[in-house]
Amino acid sequence: MKSKVLPAVPLLVAGTIATPATAATVSVTLPRIDVAEYHKPYVAGWLEPADGGPARTVFVWYDLKKTGREAGTKWLVDLRSWWRKGGRSMKLPADGVSGATRAPGTYQIPLPANLPAGQYVLKVEAARESGGRELVSVPITVPGKGGSASGKAELGAVTVR
Repeated sequence: MKSKVLPAVPLLVAGTIATPATAATVSVTLPRIDVAEYHKPYVAGWLEPADGGPARTVFVWYDLKKTGREAGTKWLVDLRSWWRKGGRSMKLPADGVSGATRAPGTYQIPLPANLPAGQYVLKVEAARESGGRELVSVPITVPGKGGSASGKAELGAVTVR
């Protein structure tokens, strides 16, 4: 009996096509800002169904080490949109969601794997001490279509793939 060897490329392509869209990744860029006193920003990312409904926090970066009367959570209210959409009712730190503030650079965050199919808006908000506040919105479709948008000051490119 003669065995057939299948080329690897079609198998790789088939694997890519079969990958669920919910395995998408968010790419968030924090730009380098040239100021005398730079503080790493607090950043939150969440998903809202496009037709309305409860928000789902994907990540929140803040000062985890600060405790006591002046805990790092004290300034999360500066992420005003996120705070109103669900941040104030969250118990922090939230496992798999909370993380430390980040230095300038590009970071990859996986979207939740159990997202129901539908249209969403990914929102990413950043606020920085002695700096500004910025909100970026990216419409996406699950499964399938990602998107991108860019901030002007506190946030750089925000991309969903």
